[in-house]
Amino acid sequence: MTTKLAAENLTEISSRVHVPGYDRAGLSAGILHFGIGNFHRAHQAVYLDELFETGRDHDFAILGAGVMAGDEKMRQALGGQDFLTTVVDQSAAASNARVTGAMVGMLPVGDAQAIIEKLADPAIRIVSLTVTEGGYFIDSTGRFNPEHPAIAADGKTPDDPKTVFGLIAAGLKERRGRGLSPFTVMSCDNIPHNGVVAKNAVAGTARLSDPAFADWITENVAFPNGMVDRITPATGDRERRLLEEEFGVEDAWPVFCEDFKQWVLEDNFPAGRPALQNVGVQFVPDVTPFEIMKIRILNGGHAVIAYPAGLLDIHFVHEAMEHPLVAAFLEKIEQDEIVPAVPPVPDTDLQVYFGEIKRRFANPKIGDTVRRLCLDGSNRQPKFIVPTIADRLKEGHDVTGLALESALWCRYCFGETESGAVIEPNDPNWDLLVPKAQAARADPGEWLGMDDVYGEVGRSDVFRELFAHWLRTLWDEGTEKTLKRYLDGTR
Repeated sequence: MTTKLAAENLTEISSRVHVPGYDRAGLSAGILHFGIGNFHRAHQAVYLDELFETGRDHDFAILGAGVMAGDEKMRQALGGQDFLTTVVDQSAAASNARVTGAMVGMLPVGDAQAIIEKLADPAIRIVSLTVTEGGYFIDSTGRFNPEHPAIAADGKTPDDPKTVFGLIAAGLKERRGRGLSPFTVMSCDNIPHNGVVAKNAVAGTARLSDPAFADWITENVAFPNGMVDRITPATGDRERRLLEEEFGVEDAWPVFCEDFKQWVLEDNFPAGRPALQNVGVQFVPDVTPFEIMKIRILNGGHAVIAYPAGLLDIHFVHEAMEHPLVAAFLEKIEQDEIVPAVPPVPDTDLQVYFGEIKRRFANPKIGDTVRRLCLDGSNRQPKFIVPTIADRLKEGHDVTGLALESALWCRYCFGETESGAVIEPNDPNWDLLVPKAQAARADPGEWLGMDDVYGEVGRSDVFRELFAHWLRTLWDEGTEKTLKRYLDGTR
């Protein structure tokens, strides 16, 4: 027998899962969050739920907001269960479920005036966002693109914005007009220097209609950088069924995630912040070393295993880690080329960190898919892989394994696995990537000529020769034999 998730049923549910031990009626919104997706609900919302359990900072509850069509579906699902979420964290040995209650509501999706009015509420001291790496209107170098049609439209109608950044700018302008101090804008997306990127997006949008106000934003609004980490797959019928079978809870949109989470934040919150250091958040003066470590070792490691596994028709990430050649490829490229390119990180042993990464990747409970790791390579490769290549080339160090990783991505974008199965579009730029990958079979330079991805790396004679060699080998001998050649050094 299952019980529907709802505030009135928490007592009954509490015999099976952990439920909020605090009075949710005493919560008030201090954070307005754009992008109430799975990652947010498994990360920021969990940290706040744990903090509220200690009796602290009940005036920093979350109020949701959104501008995408999918956000309305989430609003309906969560609204039907009093904005509660069941979060199931899973290790290889056990699964633990908790109902989180840190969210107190969600504004009408896309209602610019309602959102701006709430942004102007002095009770809102933090505006946070998880809008994905691709949602910041930036190019491969991280530069904001004010010519994007959505941003350009907000520049023409700043009082009726449609984008998150147009709304944030409008909210800040309304606060300034009312004589209120600005809120802090806290990006929770997996982007290097995400605070800087968010600042450029907000100020860049404002600059299209009011350059002086854009300067005011740059000078007066805090945009702390942060590093976030928790593997959180998408929710489907499998997850809903597992929750009902294992815990007897009927949740319209539960979140399943790994048992690991990490959050490192620059301590720059002039409007005030919750005491998240009490529940494990690291506040530091500079997030950069942590960002580089995570992006290169974890996200880069995801890319390393993704494309060979995808070509070999492997479905789940933990199954990729069970494949001896894929696992050995990850080990060798990390130890030889990626970890050595990571600068020292305060109070962190990089070998211990990499060991934890391998444990996480191998967790069979997560159900994370290889296809998800392969997603959006045109956006992720320039952030997670190419900077490591560039640094190693600059120092005259070997990039043999990283060249193979790039060749594997190219081969994947040909659109066909080694068994002949069609790879369905898996990148916003898929229609551009497939012809490039097909042309690269005869002329590898066609792939490396994507300047928005490779930049100077694509013009390096050393890298071009290695890439061409590995791409030819993949076509001539296949993925497994190519991995063997790399692993035993017989190029």
